[in-house]
Amino acid sequence: MEYGLFEVVPGIYKVRGFDLANISFIKGKTGWIVIDPLTVRETSRAALKFVNEKLGERPVVAVVISHSHADHFGGIRGVVDDAALAAGKVQIIAPKGFMQESIQENLFGGNGMTRRKSYTYGDIVPNSSYGQVDASIGKGMASGEAGIVPPTKVIEDPFEEMTVDGVKMVFQNTPGSEAPAEMFTWFPDFKAFWAAENVVATLHNILTLRGAPVRDALAWSKYINEALYRFGDEAEVMFASHSWPRWGKDRIQQVMRDERDMYANLNNQVMHLANHGVTINQIQNVYEPPRSLQQLWYDRGYHGSYQHNSRAIIQRYFGFWDGNPATLVPLSPEDSAPLYVEMMGGSVKIMAKAKELNDQGKYRYSVEILNKLVYAEPHNQPAKDLLADAYEQLGYQYESPSLRNSFLSGAKELRDGIIPVKAAKAGSPDFIRGTSTELFLDYLGIQMDSRKAEGMKFKINLSTPDNGEKFVVEMSNASCRRLSGEGCRSDDHDQSQ
Repeated sequence: MEYGLFEVVPGIYKVRGFDLANISFIKGKTGWIVIDPLTVRETSRAALKFVNEKLGERPVVAVVISHSHADHFGGIRGVVDDAALAAGKVQIIAPKGFMQESIQENLFGGNGMTRRKSYTYGDIVPNSSYGQVDASIGKGMASGEAGIVPPTKVIEDPFEEMTVDGVKMVFQNTPGSEAPAEMFTWFPDFKAFWAAENVVATLHNILTLRGAPVRDALAWSKYINEALYRFGDEAEVMFASHSWPRWGKDRIQQVMRDERDMYANLNNQVMHLANHGVTINQIQNVYEPPRSLQQLWYDRGYHGSYQHNSRAIIQRYFGFWDGNPATLVPLSPEDSAPLYVEMMGGSVKIMAKAKELNDQGKYRYSVEILNKLVYAEPHNQPAKDLLADAYEQLGYQYESPSLRNSFLSGAKELRDGIIPVKAAKAGSPDFIRGTSTELFLDYLGIQMDSRKAEGMKFKINLSTPDNGEKFVVEMSNASCRRLSGEGCRSDDHDQSQ
C-alpha cells in the first residue's frame, strides 16, 4: 500500500505501486540504468516521468531485465525508443535464454494463461474486503501495451562482470529458478544486491497457478546459497523486483539463509514423503514446513502456498500420475459426474448434505460432492450457488492471495457466468518482431487443428533470404513439424513449394 518513489541507498531509487512489480533506477555518470521496466508501456513511462521530475531529468542509458516474466520487461517501450536503440545510446542487458523463454511462454500458452492468470490475481473479483485485496507480490496487474526488445548484451556465463555508465555490475545466472531465464545482480560500488524475484517477502511459486513449467526448488535454493557466500558478507542492502529492500548485513544474511532453507526443505521433505508412498493427490494434506520456517513471515505462503507447491514438487519428479491405475486414464469430469450423482441418490440428497457440511464449516467436503453435481447438471443454478458459497468461505480462509483469488473468482463465475477480463496485450509489433522463425513455425503446429488435417501430407522448403534461414516444414500424420539448418532441403521436389 506504500507507493511512490523511495531511495534504497544514495544513487539507487525504486518506484513502487505503479504495477505488479517495482521498477528501480540507478544513477550512472550520465544517465539512468533501469532495472525491470514493469508490465506495460503506460506504467513504466509514468514511473520514468515521476523520477525525472523529482530527481532531475537524465537519459536512460541501460535497461537490466532480471528475468523472462512480462511484469519485468513488458514496459520497456516506456523507457526506451527505437531511435535511442538504433543510435546505440542504450544497452539492454538480459540473462541467457531471455528472448526464447519470454516469447515462448506468451506465444504457446498465452490464451490459456490469460484465463488462469485472471483467477490467480482476481481480475474479475471486485476490490473489497470480501473480494480482491491483494495480488500477492503487488496490489494488482496493469493493463495496457506490453513490448519486448532483444537484448544488446546477453549474460551467458554463470557469473559475468561489466561496467555501464560507470556502474560496475556482477551478474549471476539462475536458470530454472523463479523463471527459466533469470539472474541476480551485485552492485559492488553501492554494496547492493539485486535479488530479482528469487528472494522476496514470501514463499514463491514452484508451480505458478497462472501456468508455467514447474520450477526447480533445489536449484533455486542452491542459487541463493551461492549468492549468500559470494555477496552476503559485503551486501549492505538487498532489493528485489517485489517487496521492500532489507538493510544491514545481518538481516540480509538471515533472510537469504531462511529462504534458501525454505526451498530446500520443500524439495527434500516432499520427496522424502513421496519415497515413502505419499502421492501427488495426498501430499498437500501431509507436508508441513518446519515450525522454525512457519514462524518467519517472509517464508510463509503469501504468494505460493505450501499446499500447491508440494504437489508441484512431485509433479516435477514423477509427473501427474499417483501410481493408482484407476487414475491413469480417468473419465472426464462431465462423464464421471452423472454416475456419482446417481450413486449418491440424486441432486436433492447432495444439496441437503452439502448444506449440512457448509453449516459445519466442512467446505472442502462440500466442494467434493457439489463439484460432481455441477458437472452433472451444469444448468442447476442452486447447486452452483451453493458451491460458490463453499468456494467463498475457503477463499477467505487461505493465507495465499493466489488461492483466495482463485476460489473467489470461481465463486463469482458460478453465480454470474464467464466474465471477460482486460489483460496486458502481448500481441504487439514488438512480440511479432521478437518471435524467431523457429518459434513461429512451432506455434503454427500448436494453432493447427490436427482433427482437420487427417490424410494431409506435404513438404515445404522455406527460405528467408534477408537472413539466410532455411527450413523444411512437413505435414504427416496430422502433425506439422519443422526442420531447420544449413542444407535443409526436401528431397521430394514434387511436394515442395
